[in-house]
Amino acid sequence: MLFCNIDLLDESFALKRGQYVGVRDGRIAYIGDTEPDDDFGERYDGRHRLLLPGFYNVHSHAPMTLLRGYAENLPLDRWLNEKVFPFEDCLSDEAVYYGTQLAITEMLACGTVSFTDMYFFMNGMSRAVLESGIKCNLSRGLTVFDDSAYEQTAAYQDNLMLLRELHGTNGGQLLADLCIHGEYTSTPKVVEAVAAQAKEYGARMHIHLSETQAEHEGCKQRHGMTPAAYMRAHGVFDVPTTAAHCVWLEGGDFDILKDCGVTVACCPASNMKLASGYANVPELLRRGIGVAIGTDGAASNNNLNILQDIYLFAMVYKGYYRDATLVTPAQALHAATRAGALSQGRTDCGLIKTGYRADLCVIDTDTPQFTPMTDAACNVVYAAQGCDVVLTMVDGDVLYQNGEYHTIDIEKVKAETQRHVHNILEKL
Repeated sequence: MLFCNIDLLDESFALKRGQYVGVRDGRIAYIGDTEPDDDFGERYDGRHRLLLPGFYNVHSHAPMTLLRGYAENLPLDRWLNEKVFPFEDCLSDEAVYYGTQLAITEMLACGTVSFTDMYFFMNGMSRAVLESGIKCNLSRGLTVFDDSAYEQTAAYQDNLMLLRELHGTNGGQLLADLCIHGEYTSTPKVVEAVAAQAKEYGARMHIHLSETQAEHEGCKQRHGMTPAAYMRAHGVFDVPTTAAHCVWLEGGDFDILKDCGVTVACCPASNMKLASGYANVPELLRRGIGVAIGTDGAASNNNLNILQDIYLFAMVYKGYYRDATLVTPAQALHAATRAGALSQGRTDCGLIKTGYRADLCVIDTDTPQFTPMTDAACNVVYAAQGCDVVLTMVDGDVLYQNGEYHTIDIEKVKAETQRHVHNILEKL
């Protein structure tokens, strides 16, 4: 495909007008302000359009679209124990398949090209991902509340399947991560065993970390150290790790994350909705710690529109710290694109750059909220809506365009999701 006469945001998120971008064999093969001599096939009219790197949603629980609107107005502990866990006990592989497909449609429609997920029912989830064409770093959620060894858990067999059979599928479309749900939902010996397995297979880790004050302080009482220190002590940070939330970091926690190369998955909408607090993103950025953006699941957001979280990421810390200079549009866009790609180990993704994967999205700028386009990056961060995305491309394949999905039967997915949720609610 050749994007013709299209505006784009370059590697520093500066606007370049009237560009030509050629895509071939899943990669960006040409960028310039003159039309190339090569034939790139289909031509895309770029007038009144803005080309961006696709977005990376680095913390989600995709099948929780099934719980959208179900567990509301509760603190995290009650939200989990009274509503979420009982609902999840009634899930099936088929329900998770359709819940994941529904999540993917929502993400694609908002420009997301890849997501990092932890959940259950790996067969259903992986099938939904691979059929859709979206990229995913998938991990099997692990919770252990007794003295079981890791090898005795259902997660152990699922992880072996992910690592041995699914990792790297379709040229890296699906990558297998390992997961520790959190310190408070596991045991030291299980954490160490999963960390050892991650090192053995060269896998990445995905965890929750210091999401709530109760979790953070409870870890200090149980183990005499913060959750960050605990994870480092038990080997989790010996491999590249994405740590979700990190709201209650303190003191030396920042040094630990920096020294260990941990990426923080900041989830501003979920953190506010569950009243968890505000991650100290300005300090994370000042320290040079990797910060990317996640929506969390649809049960705690309640949508997967990452543009909403980009907006909040760029706004709430200004208000919380009363400093309008904090978190620039370029920092917010970097967090939503390149930083997310790096957190997934996708080093050739997340930029509009020759040779990089053609993971792109297009925004319609012929709208009131983009007029005038004095600063395109500011418009994307502060004014864009999910519905402004008119095309999403992954590895050179257009998966979503002008309200239509090229790989998913959206009407069937909505109907099946409704059916499964109705059946589950009948049991509760």
